[in-house]
Amino acid sequence: MKKTPKSKALKTPKTAPLSDAPHGRSSRVMTGAEILVAALEREGVDTIFAYPGGASMTIHQALTHSKKIRTILPRHEQGGVFMAEGYARATGKVGVCMATSGPGATNLVTGIADAFMDSTPLVAITGQVARAMIGKSAFQETDVFGMTLPVVKHNYLVMDVNDIPRIVKEAFLIASTGRPGPVLIDVPKDIQGATTQPVFPKEIKLRGFVTPPKADDLPLHEILGLIEKAERPMLYVGGGVISSEATADLKKFAESTNIPVTTTLMGIGAFPEPTPSPPNGSGCTAPSMPTKPWMNAISSSPSAPASTTASQARSVNSPKRTIVHIEVDNAEINKNKTVHLPILSDVGYALRRLNEIIAKENRRRKTFPAWHRQIAEWKKSFPLHYHTEPDLIMPQQIVEELYRLTKGEAIISVGVGQHQMWAGQFYDFAHPRSFLSSSGLGSMGFGYPAALGAKVACPKRQVIDIDGDGSFVMNIQELATAAAEDIPAKAIIINNQHLGMVVQWEDRFFKSNRGHTYLGLPKERERMYPDFVKICEGFGVPAEQVIRPQDLIPALKRMLESKTAYVLDILVPYTEHVLPMIPAGKTVKDIITEPMKKGDTIHGAEVPG
Repeated sequence: MKKTPKSKALKTPKTAPLSDAPHGRSSRVMTGAEILVAALEREGVDTIFAYPGGASMTIHQALTHSKKIRTILPRHEQGGVFMAEGYARATGKVGVCMATSGPGATNLVTGIADAFMDSTPLVAITGQVARAMIGKSAFQETDVFGMTLPVVKHNYLVMDVNDIPRIVKEAFLIASTGRPGPVLIDVPKDIQGATTQPVFPKEIKLRGFVTPPKADDLPLHEILGLIEKAERPMLYVGGGVISSEATADLKKFAESTNIPVTTTLMGIGAFPEPTPSPPNGSGCTAPSMPTKPWMNAISSSPSAPASTTASQARSVNSPKRTIVHIEVDNAEINKNKTVHLPILSDVGYALRRLNEIIAKENRRRKTFPAWHRQIAEWKKSFPLHYHTEPDLIMPQQIVEELYRLTKGEAIISVGVGQHQMWAGQFYDFAHPRSFLSSSGLGSMGFGYPAALGAKVACPKRQVIDIDGDGSFVMNIQELATAAAEDIPAKAIIINNQHLGMVVQWEDRFFKSNRGHTYLGLPKERERMYPDFVKICEGFGVPAEQVIRPQDLIPALKRMLESKTAYVLDILVPYTEHVLPMIPAGKTVKDIITEPMKKGDTIHGAEVPG
């Protein structure tokens, strides 16, 4: 059995480069920690979000000598992995985070699962107890390798220091190709200190690894044939178009075929959205196609929409539909819906080839006038709208005003809840990678850390977290990261003192009986709680509370003009609901489009006053 060299103390001077050759054998002996950092540098990593501990401190020591990698210290490991996700989602590059063993590693698991659900390229590195102590219930030992198996594309437990260069290169390849996703590298403490003269591979070959599949022309011609026969075609676009950098190809295909486009929550930004809605929220999110999307599909997961639009639901749920699914991951085909024409392919290639075929044929396509008239009628009958009150700030109004002030050019991150839905509905996104949302897992606390990661990645763009008071509190400690690291990411707290989305379901289906969804103080001590302005002041972040409608726009302007992180705590009524919505397990026939009124009966329950 090959013996791993014994551990030696880290003696690298600060002036010594960690990576002294593009590839091949290093000219000097290095520790495992140094090799890991050098391998990250070779993969182009410029930022790592890392929280140190006993089992990872050796790697942190090596990071202090890197001239290429900025190490950002989050205040919680979950905040760090969400920052790495925000970085990855805003750029398309692999996000990198790191934590120590035991509780540090387990605190990463939620973010790793989130990246898996939303197909976000991520490499998570964890320290581990020494190899001799694995499986012996050592201090801060957990089997993070085993724990993460269901929620990663691949994971590694490093047992030989010489394997580190290969493992890192493989990890980045796996995380970023095909359907992107997370990869975990678990590095025992003694491996970090072991020494060797590493060999950095120029390229690697993974057994069984294939490049993303490319569609044959035959099924692509069949798609065009189906379009010619269709009466009401629609493009239902997910995040894969963004991952494939195929947004321009999508736009070209939609325009040439005259097919309306709608997106999932992950697909927001894949197709340019329209100018702002008319005043007071009247009108839909888009005029008629083909050159603009006709509606956003707002859903908590592909199989269980929490909020959608009436017109989108009427089309997607049609029982006579024919489904064509272009998908890079074969496991996703027929997973939730029976597909009539499955096409295993990178969607970017498929769209480019479809556009080439259309251009080569050079013949006039159908325009579907009746279908577009029907869509226009639905939009007129079921517009996105909300009521206004003279003395109250409505949550939808906040999003609309932010859109108007930023002209749609900001990167918007969100937590999870009603505010997430309103952001998707009332902010029009013209660019991909501008809407960052925990869409599959629905992780509260995602919004502000993701905004920090996106701002680090895109320092010249305005980055704003639209959050709820319940979701923001879950990672509120990352205000310290914003202040200490000088990251000017902004946050808007849509504060209704409740877990708003759960309250909405309580109102609709549980006679407004509150099952522990009120976040304020008991009535006998009733006051605004928590005091977000004071909390932000303690973290060194400017903040203000906004209550009156006339103060909203000036406060938004002050936030946007701030050169530092800034928080607006905006009070809104807790009675406002996200509409339209389809109840869980129901169909489009059960869609809810109107606010509740006293005396209404919903599924047998009378609405209280």
